[in-house]
Amino acid sequence: MAAAVGASGPSKVARMTSMPLRNLCLAGMALLVAACAGEERRTTPLDQRNVERLAAVRVDPAAASRILNAYRASRSLSPVRLDPALTAMAQRQADAMVAANTLSHEAGGSFQARVHAAGLDAARAAENLGAGYYSTEEAFTGWRNSAGHDANLRMAEATRFGIALAKDPRTQYRAWWALIIAGDAPKRQELSAGPVGYFGSNLPAPR
Repeated sequence: MAAAVGASGPSKVARMTSMPLRNLCLAGMALLVAACAGEERRTTPLDQRNVERLAAVRVDPAAASRILNAYRASRSLSPVRLDPALTAMAQRQADAMVAANTLSHEAGGSFQARVHAAGLDAARAAENLGAGYYSTEEAFTGWRNSAGHDANLRMAEATRFGIALAKDPRTQYRAWWALIIAGDAPKRQELSAGPVGYFGSNLPAPR
Protein backbone atom coordinates (compact mmCIF):
# COMPACT_ATOMS: atom_id res chain seq x y z
CA MET A 1 0.00 0.00 0.00
CA ALA A 2 1.21 3.51 -0.76
CA ALA A 3 -0.25 6.78 0.43
CA ALA A 4 0.20 10.37 -0.67
CA VAL A 5 -1.27 13.43 0.99
CA GLY A 6 -1.55 16.79 -0.79
CA ALA A 7 0.22 19.73 0.77
CA SER A 8 -2.55 22.27 0.19
CA GLY A 9 -6.22 22.58 -0.72
CA PRO A 10 -8.65 19.74 0.03
CA SER A 11 -7.12 16.69 1.67
CA LYS A 12 -5.88 14.26 -0.95
CA VAL A 13 -5.09 10.61 -0.30
CA ALA A 14 -4.25 7.71 -2.59
CA ARG A 15 -4.03 3.97 -2.11
CA MET A 16 -3.09 1.13 -4.43
CA THR A 17 -2.98 -2.63 -4.72
CA SER A 18 -1.61 -4.91 -7.39
CA MET A 19 -1.54 -8.65 -7.87
CA PRO A 20 -1.03 -11.25 -10.56
CA LEU A 21 -4.39 -12.98 -10.87
CA ARG A 22 -2.85 -16.36 -11.51
CA ASN A 23 -1.44 -16.13 -7.95
CA LEU A 24 -4.48 -14.38 -6.55
CA CYS A 25 -5.15 -16.66 -3.59
CA LEU A 26 -1.56 -16.40 -2.34
CA ALA A 27 -0.79 -12.82 -3.26
CA GLY A 28 -4.12 -11.53 -2.03
CA MET A 29 -3.37 -12.50 1.55
CA ALA A 30 -0.17 -10.45 1.57
CA LEU A 31 -1.79 -7.42 -0.05
CA LEU A 32 -4.97 -7.06 1.95
CA VAL A 33 -5.40 -3.53 3.27
CA ALA A 34 -7.03 -3.09 6.64
CA ALA A 35 -10.15 -0.95 6.37
CA CYS A 36 -10.27 2.01 8.70
CA ALA A 37 -13.46 2.92 10.41
CA GLY A 38 -15.36 5.42 8.32
CA GLU A 39 -15.51 9.04 9.43
CA GLU A 40 -18.78 10.52 10.55
CA ARG A 41 -20.60 12.38 7.78
CA ARG A 42 -20.84 16.14 8.10
CA THR A 43 -24.02 17.20 9.86
CA THR A 44 -23.26 20.92 10.05
CA PRO A 45 -24.40 23.21 7.23
CA LEU A 46 -22.30 22.75 4.10
CA ASP A 47 -20.34 25.58 2.54
CA GLN A 48 -22.23 26.32 -0.66
CA ARG A 49 -19.01 27.18 -2.47
CA ASN A 50 -17.62 23.71 -1.74
CA VAL A 51 -20.88 22.11 -2.83
CA GLU A 52 -20.82 23.98 -6.14
CA ARG A 53 -17.16 23.21 -6.72
CA LEU A 54 -17.76 19.52 -6.11
CA ALA A 55 -20.78 19.49 -8.40
CA ALA A 56 -18.53 20.60 -11.25
CA VAL A 57 -16.10 17.70 -10.78
CA ARG A 58 -16.39 15.10 -13.54
CA VAL A 59 -14.45 12.03 -14.53
CA ASP A 60 -13.29 12.49 -18.13
CA PRO A 61 -12.68 9.07 -19.73
CA ALA A 62 -11.22 10.62 -22.90
CA ALA A 63 -8.80 12.72 -20.86
CA ALA A 64 -7.94 9.68 -18.73
CA SER A 65 -7.09 7.67 -21.85
CA ARG A 66 -5.03 10.53 -23.25
CA ILE A 67 -3.13 11.14 -20.00
CA LEU A 68 -2.47 7.49 -19.26
CA ASN A 69 -1.41 6.54 -22.78
CA ALA A 70 0.82 9.59 -23.19
CA TYR A 71 2.51 8.69 -19.92
CA ARG A 72 2.93 5.06 -20.92
CA ALA A 73 4.27 6.07 -24.34
CA SER A 74 6.89 8.24 -22.63
CA ARG A 75 8.05 5.08 -20.87
CA SER A 76 8.01 3.01 -24.10
CA LEU A 77 4.96 1.05 -22.94
CA SER A 78 2.04 -0.09 -25.08
CA PRO A 79 -1.27 1.83 -24.95
CA VAL A 80 -4.31 0.70 -22.96
CA ARG A 81 -7.97 0.92 -23.96
CA LEU A 82 -10.93 1.98 -21.87
CA ASP A 83 -12.80 -1.15 -20.83
CA PRO A 84 -16.51 -1.08 -19.85
CA ALA A 85 -16.22 -4.01 -17.43
CA LEU A 86 -13.28 -2.44 -15.58
CA THR A 87 -15.07 0.92 -15.55
CA ALA A 88 -18.13 -0.71 -13.94
CA MET A 89 -15.90 -2.45 -11.40
CA ALA A 90 -14.17 0.85 -10.59
CA GLN A 91 -17.55 2.60 -10.20
CA ARG A 92 -18.74 -0.01 -7.69
CA GLN A 93 -15.58 0.54 -5.64
CA ALA A 94 -15.88 4.34 -5.75
CA ASP A 95 -19.53 4.11 -4.69
CA ALA A 96 -18.59 1.74 -1.86
CA MET A 97 -15.98 4.17 -0.54
CA VAL A 98 -18.55 6.97 -0.48
CA ALA A 99 -21.02 4.73 1.34
CA ALA A 100 -18.39 3.74 3.91
CA ASN A 101 -16.79 7.22 3.96
CA THR A 102 -13.37 5.60 3.97
CA LEU A 103 -10.53 5.20 1.47
CA SER A 104 -9.89 1.47 1.43
CA HIS A 105 -9.49 -1.40 -0.99
CA GLU A 106 -11.80 -3.28 1.37
CA ALA A 107 -14.72 -0.84 1.17
CA GLY A 108 -16.43 -2.89 -1.53
CA GLY A 109 -14.95 -6.23 -0.49
CA SER A 110 -11.40 -7.45 -0.96
CA PHE A 111 -9.82 -6.90 -4.34
CA GLN A 112 -9.65 -10.67 -4.77
CA ALA A 113 -13.38 -11.06 -4.10
CA ARG A 114 -14.31 -8.16 -6.38
CA VAL A 115 -12.19 -9.52 -9.21
CA HIS A 116 -13.96 -12.87 -8.98
CA ALA A 117 -17.40 -11.26 -8.68
CA ALA A 118 -16.75 -9.22 -11.83
CA GLY A 119 -15.62 -12.32 -13.72
CA LEU A 120 -12.39 -10.54 -14.62
CA ASP A 121 -10.16 -12.79 -16.69
CA ALA A 122 -6.68 -11.27 -16.77
CA ALA A 123 -3.12 -12.33 -16.16
CA ARG A 124 -2.57 -9.35 -13.86
CA ALA A 125 -4.68 -6.55 -12.42
CA ALA A 126 -4.12 -3.59 -10.11
CA GLU A 127 -6.16 -0.87 -8.46
CA ASN A 128 -5.37 2.76 -7.63
CA LEU A 129 -7.64 4.70 -5.30
CA GLY A 130 -7.65 8.40 -4.57
CA ALA A 131 -9.73 10.95 -2.68
CA GLY A 132 -9.91 14.71 -2.59
CA TYR A 133 -8.89 15.22 -6.22
CA TYR A 134 -11.08 17.63 -8.15
CA SER A 135 -10.17 16.68 -11.74
CA THR A 136 -9.03 13.70 -13.77
CA GLU A 137 -5.68 15.40 -14.32
CA GLU A 138 -5.22 16.00 -10.59
CA ALA A 139 -5.95 12.35 -9.78
CA PHE A 140 -3.34 11.12 -12.27
CA THR A 141 -0.78 13.60 -10.95
CA GLY A 142 -1.30 12.24 -7.46
CA TRP A 143 -0.88 8.65 -8.64
CA ARG A 144 2.23 9.42 -10.69
CA ASN A 145 3.82 11.07 -7.66
CA SER A 146 3.46 7.90 -5.57
CA ALA A 147 5.83 5.03 -6.34
CA GLY A 148 3.29 2.25 -5.82
CA HIS A 149 0.55 3.91 -7.84
CA ASP A 150 3.04 4.86 -10.53
CA ALA A 151 4.14 1.23 -10.86
CA ASN A 152 0.52 0.26 -11.51
CA LEU A 153 0.17 2.91 -14.23
CA ARG A 154 3.33 1.49 -15.81
CA MET A 155 2.23 -2.16 -15.64
CA ALA A 156 3.96 -3.73 -18.66
CA GLU A 157 1.23 -6.34 -19.18
CA ALA A 158 -1.62 -3.82 -19.11
CA THR A 159 -3.94 -3.58 -22.12
CA ARG A 160 -7.11 -2.04 -20.61
CA PHE A 161 -8.32 0.12 -17.76
CA GLY A 162 -11.41 1.61 -16.14
CA ILE A 163 -11.79 4.78 -14.09
CA ALA A 164 -14.66 6.09 -11.97
CA LEU A 165 -15.63 8.87 -9.58
CA ALA A 166 -18.17 9.08 -6.77
CA LYS A 167 -19.03 12.22 -4.81
CA ASP A 168 -20.73 13.27 -1.60
CA PRO A 169 -20.12 16.71 -0.01
CA ARG A 170 -20.90 15.31 3.44
CA THR A 171 -18.00 12.83 3.34
CA GLN A 172 -14.44 13.32 4.52
CA TYR A 173 -12.81 13.78 1.09
CA ARG A 174 -15.92 14.64 -0.98
CA ALA A 175 -14.53 13.22 -4.28
CA TRP A 176 -13.52 9.56 -4.44
CA TRP A 177 -11.65 7.99 -7.36
CA ALA A 178 -10.96 4.42 -8.44
CA LEU A 179 -8.85 3.17 -11.35
CA ILE A 180 -8.44 -0.48 -12.30
CA ILE A 181 -5.84 -1.54 -14.85
CA ALA A 182 -5.38 -5.05 -16.17
CA GLY A 183 -3.90 -7.22 -18.86
CA ASP A 184 -5.77 -9.44 -21.25
CA ALA A 185 -6.80 -12.98 -20.42
CA PRO A 186 -3.86 -15.38 -20.27
CA LYS A 187 -3.29 -17.40 -23.40
CA ARG A 188 -4.70 -20.92 -23.27
CA GLN A 189 -4.07 -23.90 -25.47
CA GLU A 190 -6.31 -26.88 -26.00
CA LEU A 191 -5.22 -30.19 -27.50
CA SER A 192 -7.32 -33.03 -28.84
CA ALA A 193 -6.23 -36.48 -29.87
CA GLY A 194 -7.74 -39.52 -31.49
CA PRO A 195 -9.24 -40.40 -34.85
CA VAL A 196 -12.01 -38.36 -36.37
CA GLY A 197 -15.14 -40.46 -36.70
CA TYR A 198 -18.88 -40.26 -37.28
CA PHE A 199 -21.27 -40.45 -34.37
CA GLY A 200 -25.03 -40.76 -34.01
CA SER A 201 -26.92 -39.27 -36.93
CA ASN A 202 -23.77 -37.74 -38.45
CA LEU A 203 -23.03 -40.83 -40.52
CA PRO A 204 -22.51 -40.10 -44.18
CA ALA A 205 -25.50 -40.78 -46.41
CA PRO A 206 -25.30 -44.16 -48.18
CA ARG A 207 -24.45 -44.04 -51.89
